[in-house]
Amino acid sequence: MAVIASEVEDAKIPHAYPGRAAVVSWIFFDWATQPYFTLITTFVFAPYFANFVAPDPAKGQALWGFATAAAGLMIALMSPVLGAIADASGRRKPWIAGFGALLVIGACLMWLGKPGDPGIIPPLLLAYSIASVGVEFAIVFNNAMMPTLVPPDRMGRLSGTGWATGYIGGILSLILVLGFLAASPETGRTLFGLAPLFGLDPVSHQGDRITGPLTAIWFIIFVTPMFLFTPDYPARRPIREALSEGLSGIKRTLGELPNQRSMATFLIANMIYTDGLVSLFAFGGIYAAGTFGWHTIQIGTFGILLAIAGTFGAWLGGKLDDMLGPKRVIAGSLSILLLALAAILLVDRDSILFVPVAPPAPGGALFSGAAERAYLVLGCLIGAAGGPLQAASRTLLIRLAPKDRIAQYFGLFALTGKVTSFIGPLLIGAITAVTASQKTGMAMLVVFFATGLALLTRVRE
Repeated sequence: MAVIASEVEDAKIPHAYPGRAAVVSWIFFDWATQPYFTLITTFVFAPYFANFVAPDPAKGQALWGFATAAAGLMIALMSPVLGAIADASGRRKPWIAGFGALLVIGACLMWLGKPGDPGIIPPLLLAYSIASVGVEFAIVFNNAMMPTLVPPDRMGRLSGTGWATGYIGGILSLILVLGFLAASPETGRTLFGLAPLFGLDPVSHQGDRITGPLTAIWFIIFVTPMFLFTPDYPARRPIREALSEGLSGIKRTLGELPNQRSMATFLIANMIYTDGLVSLFAFGGIYAAGTFGWHTIQIGTFGILLAIAGTFGAWLGGKLDDMLGPKRVIAGSLSILLLALAAILLVDRDSILFVPVAPPAPGGALFSGAAERAYLVLGCLIGAAGGPLQAASRTLLIRLAPKDRIAQYFGLFALTGKVTSFIGPLLIGAITAVTASQKTGMAMLVVFFATGLALLTRVRE
């Protein structure tokens, strides 16, 4: 936390902007929300649902994909409207509080997802969709606060510090769950060899289910400083007027895109490969659970290693961005993702790239099987490539956008990152349901990354 404080202090925010406490409190919003993505959508609850709540892993992946797609469609339809309100109206905290409440309610209800109870599946997926909509819309309004916190030349540092803080929060929440709450049903012990806290029952997977209420409590605790210390501003105009003004700006910017071919091509490419990346992270844990029978401890440990790889990848990607340019970093990241994903699809319990290997021994050491270790290495490659891909995409947008309208184009950039976010999960869910094969469903992501890379070659900096 000292590092974060010094980063903010170094920003030398002028008197027109709020003080350090306000900025640090805003930064902790990322810390507050990250466990939802780390614990629920990726590494703990989603694989638990597919393995133990749904009838089988393939059906679980399909059902989770449909729920993710439904939430993504709602987010895509409403984000431009809410973003316009956030830009033009001024008020943000009431919206963050309202959508944060949806996150808290939906996350808490996930405790009810008992294993082997098919009747709980529909309400559980509804709770997941509600929580997803809540957290994403809260993020829209939280992001809209950034221009009021620091000068324009410090915006990148503010955003990057928040991103890094979120990564740390996600890792710590995973360690908390794996080390103290979630235990193996076979041994009754956590990753640290302890009995679960609060008497959580490993057999009924209470350690997995507690991630919902834990996420809600975590959010309430760490978002509170933002409400207390980060200033909000009075409404500048009524919602109807703000909505009209914001949508007019979006329409004007979209109308100019046909005359900016490289920008338009890049935004389409970003839309496609971002959808693939989000889907890959959302289903990577579920796919590993179905392929290797991994439970919470294995998947959570995998998640921690993935996050560490992502941290180093983002750092190295930033260096390469300055040396080689963002387009080359994006192309390199997409190439790594393509190769790693193709290789993962050729890894099974008893084979690696068609070469037979001994399957993991039941009750063996963590990642004792050769195929498991191969999956681990390939997953870390994906984690290391994901950070630079997203960071360099923002840099390339700055190079392509008109200098006097950077903010408008960043709004459009955010829109393209969300507008089709439901397509990847929907396709994975549908193909998995039709073929009853997790591998076939995941193979669709190759098309997303290959298409994004092909479009990127047509972009001129």
